[in-house]
Amino acid sequence: MQSIPEAVAGNFGKGVRSDCQISLKLTGSGGIRIIQNSKVQSMYGRSNEELIRKILGFYEITHAQISMNDSGALPFVIAARLEAAIKMLQKTTKIFLPEDKTDYIITPKDRRRISRLYIPGNTPALMINAGIHHPDGIILDLEDAVAPEKKTEARYLVRNALLSVNFYEAEKMVRINQVPSGLDDLEWIVPYGVNLILVPKCEDPSQIIEVDRRITEINKSHNSNHPVWLMPIVESALGIVKAYELANASSRVVAMAIGLEDYTADLGVTRTAEATESFYARSVLVNACKAAGIQAIDSVFSDVSDIEGLATAVRRSKGLGFDGMGCIHPRQIMVIHQNFAPETGELKRAVRIVKAYEEAKKQGLGVVALGTKMIDAPVVKRAEKLVALAVDMGLISEDWREKDEI
Repeated sequence: MQSIPEAVAGNFGKGVRSDCQISLKLTGSGGIRIIQNSKVQSMYGRSNEELIRKILGFYEITHAQISMNDSGALPFVIAARLEAAIKMLQKTTKIFLPEDKTDYIITPKDRRRISRLYIPGNTPALMINAGIHHPDGIILDLEDAVAPEKKTEARYLVRNALLSVNFYEAEKMVRINQVPSGLDDLEWIVPYGVNLILVPKCEDPSQIIEVDRRITEINKSHNSNHPVWLMPIVESALGIVKAYELANASSRVVAMAIGLEDYTADLGVTRTAEATESFYARSVLVNACKAAGIQAIDSVFSDVSDIEGLATAVRRSKGLGFDGMGCIHPRQIMVIHQNFAPETGELKRAVRIVKAYEEAKKQGLGVVALGTKMIDAPVVKRAEKLVALAVDMGLISEDWREKDEI
């Protein structure tokens, strides 16, 4: 007796939440048979079956056997898992998009990116409530956080999450795989609301140029012109050597990050809390970013239990000139924000400098003085950025000029 081909997609088992595992067989006869094993079947069994039948109808499948082991998956997850299984067995270019779509929000080039939270791209349980922790950006990771055999499945899930999950005001980011394989990820994310794409292991401007070119092609094919920003990640000695070239490789590049786990491995040294082994690389990256007029983003702090160590690392990062930092756990977000925020003393001075500058402009003066000291243009520019950051973080009100808040 000839066996019927079977496709399996998704995750189920101990510790798995908000996901499902779908087994699909195309039987050729007997209609549609759906078997559900779900802890929420009494509440959502009927709606889940309706969704499954709708998706099968969309792909014109009339004879199939489906088994679904469910741990509370939302519709966008079920749709991603079933579509992945269908396309393992059937060649089709049709795309089933979830109906519960969130609004697409354009993010400006110079928006605040102090914190960015990494979420594994094949783990829906961590995606669903990520926005309530208020990171500046949420990174759905298709690279290191996804097992090689699960990368294709993760693309369906990340695409649906971009469309369906409410990340509140967080910038929607995706880390693709290393170029050239990462170019194949772009079709799954560019048309579906991604704001910023992280490009890992960058060592040559041609990698960024290729990503830029492919984004332009995809936008054109979808009649879209919404901005998609880029953040190269430098993770090797060669990448540091090419940092300024990478920062200037495309007008889409708004920030550049350093990945210290791979960088220190490339050097053959151990990453330490003092970070002396990466001081040169981080300084070079910051300098390249400032020269190119983009944001410099520091690496993640990997010990999620060491909050004081994180605070020290953030203050060190800020002192080097970084504008933000990656994080791998929600508990790190507040610590990063608090320690990147302007301190009271420096904010007071920045406000005084900006007020003195604006008063000098009103009087038509060519120089700016604060007390007996002359203030040059770079100092004024930094003060303006610091005050703008304080307003953006809610530390002072927008009408701070009329108030004495600090």
